[in-house]
Amino acid sequence: MHSLPDSRIEVIVGDITEQALDVIVNAANSSLLGGGGVDGAIHRRGGPAILQACRQLRRERFPEGLPTGEAVLTTAGNLPAQAVIHTVGPVWGQHGGREAELLANCYRNALCLAVQAGFHSIAYPAISTGIYGYPPHLAAGVVSRTLRDLLRGLREIHLVRLVFFRDGDAQTFLAHQ
Repeated sequence: MHSLPDSRIEVIVGDITEQALDVIVNAANSSLLGGGGVDGAIHRRGGPAILQACRQLRRERFPEGLPTGEAVLTTAGNLPAQAVIHTVGPVWGQHGGREAELLANCYRNALCLAVQAGFHSIAYPAISTGIYGYPPHLAAGVVSRTLRDLLRGLREIHLVRLVFFRDGDAQTFLAHQ
């Protein structure tokens, strides 16, 4: 585990579905109905309650799918967290040069939603750096700047944990943050 200059931010290598914090963030696809990578793992481990909640969100609020950069809250089902915040990261090269802005929005909107819901700890995966192709070394700067700026004004958040699946990904983040 590594702590960043803001001691409320820690970097670990592990499984996002095992994080027993208030809320974990899902790197979802816009359908909210599960998929591969982090999204699939959260849906599998969390069980059917998450899928049911996501289906309800699609019916009631997002019939066209969750827009990139937005965030929504659901139950955590069988996960050790209290809730899951789903956010859709940008696909690298598909947003007319707005990828950094949209990635920052994912982290910002998830953190703000956690605060609104009364949570004090949050775990994030590396949003968009997998199949969505966002270069990890570029994502690191966006993520660290966004979180540091947000946390300056948010005393409600006691812990932000960045959970990387592989050690190499965590090292890339630490080298470029």
